[in-house]
Amino acid sequence: MSIFQKISSLFKSNINDLIARAENPEKMLNQIILDMRDQLSKAKREVAAAIADERKLRAQLDDEAGQARDWENRAMLAVREGRDDLAKQALIRQQEHGERAGSLERTWRAQAEETEKLKASLKQLNDKIEEAKRKRNLLIAKQKRAQAQRRIHDTMSGLSDTSAFDAFNRMAEKIEAAEQQTIAAAEVSETLSGDPLEREFAGLETGGEAEERLLALKREMGLLPSGEEEERRRIGAGEEEEADSDIREAELIEEFDRLQEGKDT
Repeated sequence: MSIFQKISSLFKSNINDLIARAENPEKMLNQIILDMRDQLSKAKREVAAAIADERKLRAQLDDEAGQARDWENRAMLAVREGRDDLAKQALIRQQEHGERAGSLERTWRAQAEETEKLKASLKQLNDKIEEAKRKRNLLIAKQKRAQAQRRIHDTMSGLSDTSAFDAFNRMAEKIEAAEQQTIAAAEVSETLSGDPLEREFAGLETGGEAEERLLALKREMGLLPSGEEEERRRIGAGEEEEADSDIREAELIEEFDRLQEGKDT
C-alpha cells in the first residue's frame, strides 16, 4: 500500500468518525481541514524521504559509473605500458562497476519515476486541501443560513399558537375596562363636586350650539330654507299668531258681554 493510500484510508476513517459525532458543523469542518493539513505534512515528509532515496541511488549510480570509467582508463594505461595482465584485471573491475551501475540505473529510474508520481500526488493533495478550505467557508455560510431559516421557522410555528394572542387580547380588554372605570369615576367625582347650576347652564349652552350647527348643516344640505326665507316664514308666523290673538280676544269680549246680559235679566 502506497503512502497516499495509507493517508487516504486514515483520512476517511477520521472523517467518518468526525461526522458520526459532530454536533457543531463549523467545528467539524475546521477539524477536517486541520486533519487534512496534518496528513499533508506527513505526505510531505514521505515524499521528501522518497526524493532523498532517489538522490542517494543517483549518487551511488554516479559513483559506480565513475569507477567503471576510472578502471577503463586504467586498463588503457596498462595496455599502453605493455601490461596486458594489469589491463585484464582493470577491465574485470570496470565490468563489475559497470554491471552495478547498470543495476543501480534501473533502480534509480524506477525510483525517480515513483518520486515524480509522489510529487504530483502531493500537489493534488495540496490543491484539494486548498479547495476544501474554500468550500469550508461556503459550507459554513450555508449552515448559518440554514440555522437562521430554522430559527425563523420555529418562530413562525410558535406564532401559530393562539394562546399568546388570547392572553394579549385578555390583557387589552382588562386595560380598556380599567380605563372605562377611571373615566366613570372621574364623571362621578365631577358630578358630586361641581356647581349644579353651572352644569345646567353649560348643558344649555352646549345644546344650543349643537342645535345651531345642526340647523346650519341642514341648510347646507338643502333640507331647510335659507336665512331670508326662514325670516319671512318667521315674520309670517308672527303675524298669524297676532291675528289669532286678536280673534281670541274678540271672542272673549263677546263671551263676557253675553254673560253680563244674562246676569241683568
